[in-house]
Parts: sequence; structure tokens; C-alpha cells
Amino acid sequence: MRHQTGSEQPLRPLSGWQKGVIAFSNVAMGAGMTINFVVVAPLAREAGLTEIEVAGILTLSAAIYALMIPQWGRWADRFGRKRVMVFSLFAMAGSNMIFLFALQAALVGIVTGLSTFFLLVFTRLWFGLLAPGLQPAAMAAMTDATTSATRAGGLGMLSAAMALGSILGPAGSSVLAEFGALAPIWGSIVFCAIAGLFVSFALPKSRGNRDRSRPEPLRMRDPRVLPHLLFLLCYFIAVGAIQQTLAWLMEDRFAIAEAETVQAVGIVFSCMAVMLITVQFGYVQRVHPSPRRLLPLGLGLIATGYTAAALLNNFPAMCAAFALVGAGSAMSVPAANALGSLSVERHEQGSAAALLAAAPPSGFIFGPLLGAALYTLDTHLPLIFSAAMMVVLLAYRLYRETRRAA
Repeated sequence: MRHQTGSEQPLRPLSGWQKGVIAFSNVAMGAGMTINFVVVAPLAREAGLTEIEVAGILTLSAAIYALMIPQWGRWADRFGRKRVMVFSLFAMAGSNMIFLFALQAALVGIVTGLSTFFLLVFTRLWFGLLAPGLQPAAMAAMTDATTSATRAGGLGMLSAAMALGSILGPAGSSVLAEFGALAPIWGSIVFCAIAGLFVSFALPKSRGNRDRSRPEPLRMRDPRVLPHLLFLLCYFIAVGAIQQTLAWLMEDRFAIAEAETVQAVGIVFSCMAVMLITVQFGYVQRVHPSPRRLLPLGLGLIATGYTAAALLNNFPAMCAAFALVGAGSAMSVPAANALGSLSVERHEQGSAAALLAAAPPSGFIFGPLLGAALYTLDTHLPLIFSAAMMVVLLAYRLYRETRRAA
């Protein structure tokens, strides 16, 4: 590691309010990405699509999203972080609106059969093409706004914000579902547009990065970062399998209608959100525990929650089980990202964080499709698989820490 002096200054300083706005934009993005798993899954099945077809639509979109992240990161360097963040947020709002109109056409019978599938695929592809710029641009902006001493905390805040949004979105669907089955998607559209307005007014004027002296971006195969990237990929495959199938599980296990399903899943995610916020801001942000100690504890809580959800068949027990998952998520995601960014030299932490940003969408390439396939075999299998994945990741982390201490 290179020694840093106490006089180190951020490249492009931001106020605490401005950093909070960037985090808020990540909450909006996380909500907009995941709310589709709660709302679209049961409604697309009602429109005549199979579980595999529904998962295929979201998986293809996630694949394009993940592939486009590096290119959008380069565009953020060229055109400026703020411009890319604002564009991505409004692009997400617009692409979700187009997708909503296509889904509504399928539900009322304007399009049927395979035409429904191809229409939803086509409209969802625009999300994957136009929306991926927020994560790399936000991480680059936070890297520029922090010093080596505060960088891990700043990048960890963005990871926590994205994780919070991925839970708050489905949780909010339980409230908005009172106004109609498609109202939660409208809510995510408005949320992203508001976040785009906040970013456009709160952040300083955007400018491209012309500094040729900055280090070259890290390669994905960099041996320091690759283990952490694969770790997060496996983690989000497990999470994606649950988010794809949870709405179906609630609908089938409790024999409820589509509108009631959205509300029930929203309540479960609300329990997750409350615990995530409580643990993140009541413990992680105040105590600043070591990520090496925090990560195994978080993984253990998630594994316990998924196992309990698979075994217990009443609704309050499901809420309690996913509350444990929320507490574990508040610990696991920021800790895993912090360990990944701290595995490189201090001046490379921004590049490492940008690489790690590809893990969530990459996990959602495989997780939803795998979860749907497992669900067709047995409704309990996605939960059992995801719990087992968390146990494997926990064993890996304990093994790494044992070797490190030896």
C-alpha cells in the first residue's frame, strides 16, 4: 500500500448533502430494478406466460445491463458523472413506462401468445441498454469526492443504498397495490424521475475526465478483485432466485389472488426493509464494525432466514424469516463490497468498486432463471438452494479468515 499524507484532498469534493443525493439515486435505481420481480411475475403469468418465459424476459434484460456497465463507465469518464447519472435515471423511468404499457396491453388481450413474450422482451431490452450508467457514474463520483481514508465508507454507503432500494421497492408495492396491480410500477417511474431531478439540481456542473494520469481501469481477471467479484456474483444469484419466485410462492402457498399477492409480498419486503434500515444505520454506520467480522454474521442470518421461510408455512413466520434476511443483507452487501475495494491499492479502489458494481446485475442474469426452473420442480427448492448458497459462501469466508490468521 502507498502511504497517504494527512493533507490528501478529494479530487472533486462534494458536501454531505450531495453525497446523500447520490445515495438516494441508488435507492431509486435499486427499487426500480427489483419491483418488477414482485409485480411482473404474477401479472405476466396471468397474461399467459410460463414461469420460465417470465424469468427469461428479466434475465435477458439483466444480461444486457451487466454487459453495458463497462461502456457506460467509459462514457461517464468522457461526458461527466452527473450527465450519465441523470440520463440513466430518466432512461429507467422511460423504459419502465414503455414496459408497463406493453404489459397492460397483454393483460387486456390486445396481444396474446408468443406476441406477448416478444413484445415484453423488446420493451425490456431498452432498460438494459439505457439504464446501466448510474452505478459506475455514482461510484466514480463518490471516489472523486472521498480520500483514501473515507473511500471505503463512501462506496459502502452506495452499496447499502442499492441494497436498501432493492428491498424498499417491493415493500412499497404493498401500499401502491391498493390503487391497482400496475400502480407499483408507476410508483417506481415517479421515484426514478424525482431522483433524476434531485441529481440534476444538487450536484455541481458535470464535466468529463481529461486527466490522463489516472490509473488504468482494473481488469476483471485481476487476481486481487476476482475472488470478491465471484463471491458477490454467487450471492446475487441466490438473491435473484428468491426475488423471482417469492411472489409465486406467496400466491401458491396461501392461495391468494394476484392483487393480494403483491400486497403480501410487499409486507414481507417491508419487514426486510425495516430490519435493513435499523441494522445499517443503527449499528453498521454508528459502530463501523470490521467487514471481516460483519460478513460471516450477515451470511449466517440470511441462511437462517431462507431456511425458516422454506420450512414455516404461516404468514407471520414468513415475515419474521425475511426480517432476518434484511438484517443479514445490511451486513453482508456493504461488507463484501468493502473487502473487495480494500483488496487493492488505495488509488485503485474506485476501479475495484466499479468492477464489483457488475455483480448484482450479473447475478440477476442467472438467479431468476435458475429460481424459476427450481420452482417448477418444487416450490421450496429456490429457498433451499439460496440458503445452501449462503452456507457455502459463509464456509468460504471462514476458510479465508482461518488461512489469513495462520
